[in-house]
Amino acid sequence: MTRSAIIFHGTGGRPDVAWYPWLDERLTERGYQVERPAYPRINVDPIAEFLPGVLSAHHFDAETVLIGHSGGAAMLLALLEHLEKPVAQSILVAGYATRVNESEEPVLQAAYDWDRIRANAGDLYFINSVTDPYGCDADQGRLMFDRLGGTQIVRDEGHFGDYDQRYDTFELVNRLIP
Repeated sequence: MTRSAIIFHGTGGRPDVAWYPWLDERLTERGYQVERPAYPRINVDPIAEFLPGVLSAHHFDAETVLIGHSGGAAMLLALLEHLEKPVAQSILVAGYATRVNESEEPVLQAAYDWDRIRANAGDLYFINSVTDPYGCDADQGRLMFDRLGGTQIVRDEGHFGDYDQRYDTFELVNRLIP
């Protein structure tokens, strides 16, 4: 089997910004087949309408690593709940499972099957910041960690990349992926 990785950008993001291209290059050098899909409708369309397209567009198996940032990390919760088989690893960067501010969050489900998510997530990491300006903070990481286990990593690094926060590399995420 071929090791693969899929890097999902966040709300209003693109696959060619922040640390995504840099991580793609690092993983490719290590033999991963990397995808950085563009999903401009992430967290715009309701997750029930959005998710089937994501599920059908990619292959998920025991050699797949999933990395999601912000809205892409929130989307991973629904994705993991609906997979047919487990993946190797899931890394949720600035992820969240409940509404974090006054914005609508169509990427969130009303409820989650935490047991099914845990069963499909593989080696699970939550990376959140105490200074996230959108509320995708350490409390959100703790909420998911309490329901799913895994490893929670708390930093003081804003949103790990944003329109006003350059974040061109992400050594931590690179080191977490075998």
